[in-house]
Amino acid sequence: MNDSITDKALKIHELLLQEYGPRLWRPGGDPLATLVGTILSQNTNDVNRDRAFEQMRERFPTWEEVRDADPAELVAAIRTAGLANQKGPRIQNALRIITEQQGELSLDFLADMETEEARKWLTSIKGVGPKTAAIVLCFALGKPAFPVDTHVHRVTKRLGLIGSKTTREQAHTVLEALLPVAIYYPFHINLIAHGRQVCKSQQPRCEVCILQEHCDYFRTVTETRKETP
Repeated sequence: MNDSITDKALKIHELLLQEYGPRLWRPGGDPLATLVGTILSQNTNDVNRDRAFEQMRERFPTWEEVRDADPAELVAAIRTAGLANQKGPRIQNALRIITEQQGELSLDFLADMETEEARKWLTSIKGVGPKTAAIVLCFALGKPAFPVDTHVHRVTKRLGLIGSKTTREQAHTVLEALLPVAIYYPFHINLIAHGRQVCKSQQPRCEVCILQEHCDYFRTVTETRKETP
């Protein structure tokens, strides 16, 4: 662990807490529902994900019915989530694998596994990447995993907590090694909030950012402006 970068991350964490408030880590809920919901959330917003999830469960009330549904009917039910032609088969494939390996449609068994063993099991399913696995582990099972979505990836890269060429997949490992487990959840949530409200993709609002002092991107932009006649 790089102590200087960790110290920087902790200072950023404190500033984000002051700005967005504390986030209590209260894991729970059905890990299988979390898995399916996270697959639906890929490349869409929370509103569309939730609407698609509700429509899917209205049409197919049990996981067995989702698993065994006509693929076209499932795709139609989740269309509001976008990329339904990809997400439908991914969901059904995951449900079939869980059934084949566990004899039932439940992921509760993951609670008894070590974090890395559970992560490996989840990511062995086609279409389940590091972010999806980390969300299931962190949010549903209360295991020490740090999810990295597009906001977390962008903000931590600009801040200099991860390298400029670190991929989103690589960032999971880097940030989990860098951060204390106790702040995984609040740091994740507050980075997303900051990415949505201030550190936006196209037009970051650097002039109002509370993290200027700790941000490599802000420092570079400021120096560039000074050099420009």
